[in-house]
Amino acid sequence: MSLIKSASIVSLFTLVSRITGLVRELLIASTFGASALTDAFNVAFRIPNLFRRFFGEGAFSQAFVPVLAATKAQQGEAVTKVLIDDAATVLTWALLGISILGVAASPALVWAMASGLQQNPQGFEVAVVMTRWMFPYIAFMSLVALAAGVLNTWRRFAVPAATPVLLNVCMIAAAWLGAPWFKTLGVEPIYALAGGVLLGGVLQLAVQMLALKQLGLHPRIALRWSGLRAAWADPGTKNILKLMGPALLGVSVAHISMLINTQIASHLATGSVSWITYADRLMEFPTALLGVAMGVVLMPQLAGARAAGDTAKYSAMLDWGLRLVVLLAVPCAVALIAFAKPLVAVLYHYGAMTEVDVQKISYALMGWGVGLIGIVAIKVLAPGYYANQDTKTPVYIAIAVLIITQLLNIWLVPLFAHAALTLSIGIGAMINAVWLLVGLLRRGSYKPEPGWGVFVLQVVAACALLMVFLMWANGAFAWTEMRSESIKRIGLLALILTASAAIYFGALWAAGLKLRQFLRR
Repeated sequence: MSLIKSASIVSLFTLVSRITGLVRELLIASTFGASALTDAFNVAFRIPNLFRRFFGEGAFSQAFVPVLAATKAQQGEAVTKVLIDDAATVLTWALLGISILGVAASPALVWAMASGLQQNPQGFEVAVVMTRWMFPYIAFMSLVALAAGVLNTWRRFAVPAATPVLLNVCMIAAAWLGAPWFKTLGVEPIYALAGGVLLGGVLQLAVQMLALKQLGLHPRIALRWSGLRAAWADPGTKNILKLMGPALLGVSVAHISMLINTQIASHLATGSVSWITYADRLMEFPTALLGVAMGVVLMPQLAGARAAGDTAKYSAMLDWGLRLVVLLAVPCAVALIAFAKPLVAVLYHYGAMTEVDVQKISYALMGWGVGLIGIVAIKVLAPGYYANQDTKTPVYIAIAVLIITQLLNIWLVPLFAHAALTLSIGIGAMINAVWLLVGLLRRGSYKPEPGWGVFVLQVVAACALLMVFLMWANGAFAWTEMRSESIKRIGLLALILTASAAIYFGALWAAGLKLRQFLRR
């Protein structure tokens, strides 16, 4: 299967996931608005997500997938199956202990994440309760990450890309049906969302394990101490754990920045955590469709090329991935900056969401737009290091960027309040991406192929036309005043986005870019 076909499959299912995710956020926003209780839910949901990224698709995947791909290429599928069983055993036991500790330590975790919630005692208490409900979610999702790593290595991209839809469906059902039911029972309705999260984790794991079973790769988890000791002694497991150390530090550094920003937001105006979260959901559209899809597809391919010693293929895949980032991420960044308010108004301006909330979310979204190219590029550049089983270099870079990001916060937060928190992360992501790129160039791992200069000029020229059009569309219509005409507003947005795509790709065609040849390459 070609890279573009694989990436397209992942992008397609990711698009469905993000659409259902937006429906989820729209329903939550219209039902609960931006309040102390939504801040509490967003903090509570962020805590298990933070740990999930430590032990799931973050540090674990960065270490597991390259070792898995190299083992498969060099030692065959029988040895690889043993590695899967042993890695799953060690991960399961670790997750069991972490989940128990997390439930017990929920008050301390909520305080560490957002002590400002104590300004509203009910909000803090609700956050603690929901954290306890949702903490086991990290166990399910970390095992989902293991299953996804195996499926992607076997080039079965569809199931891992599609299963996140289940979480969104469960949360939609929780907000739509569960919240009113909880209210009739005299229970705080927002607790229904926590139940939806937990159910979504269970369903995702069940579907992926079924897919593994069909391939004969369903992991056998040792339940006895002797089995755990044997799994721990496996050389492949030891290699994964060795690589996980730096990777865990790297993921920790990235999320320490998020933790600090959430802490700062909790001390700003009420609703700040929610404004940033709603903007984050919108920003996830381009980052997931582009960055996540490319990272998922490239990681096992790059690792396989490295294991086979094919440096030319390794470099060519990086070059193709970076060109795709420039081609698609740059116009998306332009849209987030120049067209933020209409996007937010059409997607969120319903029910309890006010015009002030729309403006605040728009400011946060523009901050993300500044760093979108860097955020997406990291998803292509970092696997270039992980595939070579180098998890240390990205960590050193991440630590330096964390310091830079927080220095930016000291300067920017007094000026831009909550919007400064997304802007600082965006600027930090750009610095991170450039740093990773320079490192690959210096070590000779990546050698750019001819034509970059002309290609960049073509994209910049097309984006300049796109920005002019979007700035006009942003000011030409009263987006928030059309609240009562939702169908008209949605249709207008669809028309403008369609015209934007036509303008951008039409300008590229006029500038001489042969898109079909580019994709075939």
